[in-house]
This record gives sequence, C-alpha cells and structure tokens, in this order.
Amino acid sequence: DFEQCAGLVLGSPTRFGNMAAALKYFLDGSVAEWLSGALAGKPAGVFTSTGSLHGGQESTLLSMMLPLFHHGMVLVGIPYSEPELSSTRTGGTPYGASHVAGSRGEFPVSDEERALARALGRRVAMLAARLAS
Repeated sequence: DFEQCAGLVLGSPTRFGNMAAALKYFLDGSVAEWLSGALAGKPAGVFTSTGSLHGGQESTLLSMMLPLFHHGMVLVGIPYSEPELSSTRTGGTPYGASHVAGSRGEFPVSDEERALARALGRRVAMLAARLAS
C-alpha cells in the first residue's frame, strides 16, 4: 500500500510520550519500502490523542516523524495561520493534529481540534496533488 499512496497521514495514541508499540512495530517492518524508496518525496502528516493535557502530544508526534524522515517523506505541519492553533484549550500543535480524550475517553473532539485535523488533512492532500502533477 505504501507504494500506491500519494500521501500519508499517520496516527497513534500517545503511550508515555511516544507512539504506540504496535505502530512502531509496523514502521519497523517497512524496511523493504525504505530500501526501494517507495515513500521518498511523498507528503506526510501525523496525529495523536492523549488522556490528559500535557500528556506527551508533541513528543509523540515528533517520534512518529522520525521514521518518515528516514523514508524521505516531506513532513507537513499546521501553520499558525490556522486561527484554531492559537485558540485551542485542548489539542492541536504545529507538529500535527491532536486530541485530549481524557483518561477514559470522556472528552469529545473539540471544534478547534476538528478544524486543525481538517487543516492538516487538507494540507497533505493539496501537497500530494501538486507533487503528482
């Protein structure tokens, strides 16, 4: 599937400030794609969810970016020109979309989090379309 994608938006819950082990295992298994350069030059964005505010969102997003950089992907973030990045009281970072779910998943996605997730998806899609043409 990696070879067929025009872009990638990758998500994981936060586990102690890092991506979930299952995602790390999946990425560790992408050596053939790394060797062939299947993802090189394709845009990518990342998103996460935490149980608490300051629960490691940014470090999780950064940890997810590292293998994508090694694959040669073009990482896309969320610029401060998105007004919700400055008004959110829950999730959302310039590194990628995020959500504060609560320790039991009791908090719904906020309007700001939703807008920032859409902005990230839109940016990855627009870049993928530009690079494909």
